Amino acid sequence: MGDDEVQLLSSDEYRRRYGAEREPSPLSLERINELFHEFLIAVARPAHPDADGHRDLARRLREHLGSAPTDRPVVKAAYPPYDLPNVHLALERWFAAEGRSFELIGMRGAQHRGELTLGDIIEAADRYDRFVIGAVDYAHLPVSPDEELACVSCGFYLGVADGERFAILLRGPQDEYGRNKVELEVLAGDKEFADRLLAEVDGLVRAHSIFRGQVLSFEGSQFGHGLGPFRFHRRPDLTREDIVLPPGLLERVERQVVGVARRREQLRAAGQHLRRGLLLYGPPGTGKTHTIRYLLSRLPQFTVVVLSGESIDAIGPACALARMLQPALVVLEDCDLIAEARDHGAGEQPLLFQVLNEMDGLGDDADVAFLLTTNRADLLEPALVQRPGRVDLAVEIPLPDADGRAALLALYGAALGLGREVAEEVVSRTEGTTASFTKELVRRAVLIAAEREAPRTEAADVREALDELLSDRDRLTRRLLGVRPGEDEDWSEAGDEADEDDTEVYGGPPSGEWLLGPRPGPSPY
Repeated sequence: MGDDEVQLLSSDEYRRRYGAEREPSPLSLERINELFHEFLIAVARPAHPDADGHRDLARRLREHLGSAPTDRPVVKAAYPPYDLPNVHLALERWFAAEGRSFELIGMRGAQHRGELTLGDIIEAADRYDRFVIGAVDYAHLPVSPDEELACVSCGFYLGVADGERFAILLRGPQDEYGRNKVELEVLAGDKEFADRLLAEVDGLVRAHSIFRGQVLSFEGSQFGHGLGPFRFHRRPDLTREDIVLPPGLLERVERQVVGVARRREQLRAAGQHLRRGLLLYGPPGTGKTHTIRYLLSRLPQFTVVVLSGESIDAIGPACALARMLQPALVVLEDCDLIAEARDHGAGEQPLLFQVLNEMDGLGDDADVAFLLTTNRADLLEPALVQRPGRVDLAVEIPLPDADGRAALLALYGAALGLGREVAEEVVSRTEGTTASFTKELVRRAVLIAAEREAPRTEAADVREALDELLSDRDRLTRRLLGVRPGEDEDWSEAGDEADEDDTEVYGGPPSGEWLLGPRPGPSPY
């Protein structure tokens, strides 16, 4: 009878074949259940071209371990997302010891970037082929201002050490899949061995951190939550001759920051704390940031974490890093911008209070200095008064007086060869201006000379640049350079909104950008 033919049965024949009195099946109920389970597995695990099993992850793990991977305990450790280079390098150092070796393999699977544990992955690979062997995933991350490192971001280390066979799964952060951490999971026959391995790796992470002695700033995640990698910056190279401040002021600042670092052992012996806070306040453009950059130059062995603007909400991770890598400096630029901002993750408290809490949580014995700058000390003072002891010294960086303006002109315009008459004229006409104003004056004068193809900058170029900067059309420019309006000036046309909210005009740069400014140097003209 063909497959397409219809078979007609009598009632008796139908009852004999399919009725209640039909002959029982020779298969047991247990066997039927097994066959049905195999049917479901076959549906969920369709045949694939890997006939020889060379991409079978579960099989590869069994061959390496010598037993079913599901029979072994899994021990894990987690690190912040920015620590991927440190964990990667720590594993390489651990395996470099005598008697240890590894093979690195990758895996592919639709969900291996999510929150599945190693146990989940092994079971899914064994039962459903949802994970197979593939290429190792790498992330290229900065490890210094001029160097990047290819770090394993998803891979299995099939290791052997002193006769023990084990597997380590390293997975890095992947914000697009909600994974904002670095995780190590060890699959070994002996849990004590796995615990010991992770402890040794953790010791290597701390002892050889790539961040130690570096100048760093946090990067935000491109997916809007969490922290991205660090950004590395070259350490400033400034000397005392690059700093123009009123007499005695720089000495006070240095004693508070550099002096404590220099005398740390004597202070500890006397029972005095090392943690300190320095607040530099004053009008914009007067040299607060420049002074901070000088302090960084004086402490080359210190790790520096820079937070500015929105990145200040990363104060928790910044303090944790400073504690681990001390001696350290934590720089908080333009703190007035967060004086009234809310930290939505910490009970709607002002973000500034969160900063102060983190400062207090470090402990008195931590060799960590907090360097804060602000244009609006009046906004910070209420919080600082309520939390005494967080800031030990507050120093005003004032507008430069005549001597200061002369020194600034000599610093920034050293190569111009200005005569005394021109220099005195500039100093006389620039009362109430800032260091930023003087720096722009020199730059503009050099540009004017260059535009007229002159071999050098003349006094006339300086006067022309000064006339422009003091003209009515440059009123807003002067304000952006930190110059406040005089009694006879009406700056309403420069923007009413800016008058109402100075932070719109004097908002801080993106985190770390202040470190990229060039050091004043000789002019080519």
